Amino acid sequence: MFTYQGNRRATPSRRRSRWFLAGGVVAGSLVVGAAGVTGVAALAAPRAPGVTEQGRVAAAARDDGPDAGRRTDDGTPGRPHRPDGRPDEEGAPDGRPDGPGTRRPPLLTVPCDSARLIAALVQANAEGGATVRLAPKCTYTLSHAFQQPDEYDGGIRDAREAADAAENPGDAERPPRQPGDDNTGLPLIYQAITVEGSGATIARGENAETFRFFTVRDGGELTLRDIVLRNGRSTSEGGSVHVVHGATAVLERTTVVDSTSLSAKEGGGGVFNDGNMVVRESRFIGNSAVGVEGKGGGVLNGGVLTMSKTEFRDNSANGYGGGLANYRGAAEVATTLLAHNIAGQGGGLASFSARTKVEDTRVVDNTAKVGGGIANSDAVLVLRKLVVQGNTASGNGGGISSIQGLLPMDDSVVAGNHARGNGGGIFADRSNILVRTSEVSDNAAIGAKSTGGGIHTSAGQLSLFKSKVVGNSSTLPPGGIFADRARVRIDDASVVIENRSTNCAGSKVPISHCFR
Repeated sequence: MFTYQGNRRATPSRRRSRWFLAGGVVAGSLVVGAAGVTGVAALAAPRAPGVTEQGRVAAAARDDGPDAGRRTDDGTPGRPHRPDGRPDEEGAPDGRPDGPGTRRPPLLTVPCDSARLIAALVQANAEGGATVRLAPKCTYTLSHAFQQPDEYDGGIRDAREAADAAENPGDAERPPRQPGDDNTGLPLIYQAITVEGSGATIARGENAETFRFFTVRDGGELTLRDIVLRNGRSTSEGGSVHVVHGATAVLERTTVVDSTSLSAKEGGGGVFNDGNMVVRESRFIGNSAVGVEGKGGGVLNGGVLTMSKTEFRDNSANGYGGGLANYRGAAEVATTLLAHNIAGQGGGLASFSARTKVEDTRVVDNTAKVGGGIANSDAVLVLRKLVVQGNTASGNGGGISSIQGLLPMDDSVVAGNHARGNGGGIFADRSNILVRTSEVSDNAAIGAKSTGGGIHTSAGQLSLFKSKVVGNSSTLPPGGIFADRARVRIDDASVVIENRSTNCAGSKVPISHCFR
């Protein structure tokens, strides 16, 4: 039977023209190679009216793959659908399948069963990552540590410290880790794993052995979202979560409560971060670093930390940083509340040998021996738009203490703080303090020999720009600003008035621009 084929498109030869190859090689691009083909065609055929040379090149460079010219149901170009309405590739609604080797990790839904949660995390690690969705409002109670081989050698930071110790015996910063130091109630995190809590709680049983919930190893990426972690307890850093130097974690709308680090010199009652961590809209309540020198009752950061819209309340540390401690790390904190926390230094916040920036944050009603609200030592601490109020120090620095540090403070209020030592508002020793467009008011140094109700500075530098030191008091004068072996600069736009019993009279260093 004869069938007319005059209108059927001829099948093009798969053999490429030498002109195409030459054009591609000489010009170094497929577009120019396509232009070579177009140029040859132009020599053999007249140009169509209204078609430019650029248009011919663009037409030659267009994709003519197997899906070219096909349309979706709405008429736009795209992958065709099967008769049943599904895309050619099964899986996600957009045609991308879930699981290993794809851009989208699989979703594992976990019923309200602790064993099933453990199994889901084991599967997620084995399959290269997953999203694990918990049962809404469920409490997953763990009664014992999860047993699994862990050949962790201490990671990047510990390896570096081990090398330093080998070169300089006796200089190791901490003793070797013991296997029990890193007990976890859940499998170690080695992959990119997201846990969507849906309001669920993961808790350590009341009489359970000591373990934290999550340890994120080098290369691991853990995201916790809408979840509560309760009663974690670790013999080393991180009562509930430990993020090692080469790992990443994100906490979103996560609450860490009543968790404890027993480490003698480290800490992180709730969380210890030595890697890269982001915390948003989360809460740290009633956590403790109970070691003799424990740091960071709520969070101890030794890596890179970005935090916003977070609350620290009723946390404690025997060393420093009742709420948050940044030790040898870099931290940016914004729109956060630190209230009713307790520590040896820095009841609310401590920055030691670190770089810390805090903005639009309230530090209120915290308590410490030194630096009732904030303590800064051998560090750079940048404060902007802060309220430091109602904090108490049994020693120096009711609101803020800075020892051998740099502390610029802008657009902030330090008010209503108390110290039984010196510096009811701010205490500075061997530090550079810059107070700009800020107010230091109604603070008190109430000890028998206390001075500098507003600011007490020694062996450093204090600069006031467009700021007020007003209404402060101390047992011994001056009640405003006391300086000893320090350089003090007050610009013409600043005022130091109404402090009791004097503003600056009684300071060991005369202070210009200070009303008596």
